[in-house]
Amino acid sequence: MEEESTLLLEEERTSEQIAEIYSAAGYSVTLINADVDYSAYTTRTESSDSEEEWKAMIKRNTDHLEIIKGYKKLDGTTSIWGSESFTDIDAAIEKGKSLIS
Repeated sequence: MEEESTLLLEEERTSEQIAEIYSAAGYSVTLINADVDYSAYTTRTESSDSEEEWKAMIKRNTDHLEIIKGYKKLDGTTSIWGSESFTDIDAAIEKGKSLIS
């Protein structure tokens, strides 16, 4: 989860940018929550992805959610997040981890 620290920001994110990041997280939440297992995924999407590829996709999205939860302001300690609810994101992280275990 070092991705954020390697991204050097020159100025604080605007409230609009923070809202966009939060909104984009919804895609990962939806993707993780779409299927109960690999079989359901292949049935729904008719994908030819292997189970390993599916798990890698779930892992990338789970990792992404964990990374954005940790985003900090330029001071390196204060979270960028204000009153946003992370209930759905936290649930998706938990589910994603269970899907790839």
